[in-house]
Amino acid sequence: MSAVTAPAIHLIFSHRWQADILPARPVILPMRHFVYPHQAEEVERGALEVLIRPSAEDGQPFLATCALGFRDPAVPTGLWSCPNPEEICAVSGGYAYMIDTAAPERFTMLPCRPVLEVRAAIAENLLLFVGHLAILAWGRDGDAWQSERLSSEGVTITAIDGGVLRGLGWDLRTDKETNFALDLRTGLRVP
Repeated sequence: MSAVTAPAIHLIFSHRWQADILPARPVILPMRHFVYPHQAEEVERGALEVLIRPSAEDGQPFLATCALGFRDPAVPTGLWSCPNPEEICAVSGGYAYMIDTAAPERFTMLPCRPVLEVRAAIAENLLLFVGHLAILAWGRDGDAWQSERLSSEGVTITAIDGGVLRGLGWDLRTDKETNFALDLRTGLRVP
């Protein structure tokens, strides 16, 4: 069985929190502890443990335990700052969790499973999540758009420039990679 990719912290956008990835769950838990998703079974096995300190004056630190998606080096694990400075994105073995650090009981587990790549489109204020079939964009106000199906198995971003995302997707019918271009404001295809 392959090991999970070593977690990393990517501070692309400005943020109002501090976070540390812990090597294991602390023996003594902080007063506030949140498990994502709530209904996860055996969440401890391989979970990403993150100690988060919100910047708000009354913000208490909390432990975020994020269930592991896949134990595969091909999927990311780590933390990303988000277009909304109060949010943190935690990815654990390709499962992505968007957590409101000011109110950690509010979170979204992204439907793209597994996430294969996380990439920022800074000029458009988006965090992009690449899956096997499509791309999901997360903006300051949450879910911005999800592309149509771009591939039968495997999406590759080749460039982000001038508000357009360009990439390749493998087409099952033709058995070859085809080019696509998306408008980053809408997620719709452009010529």
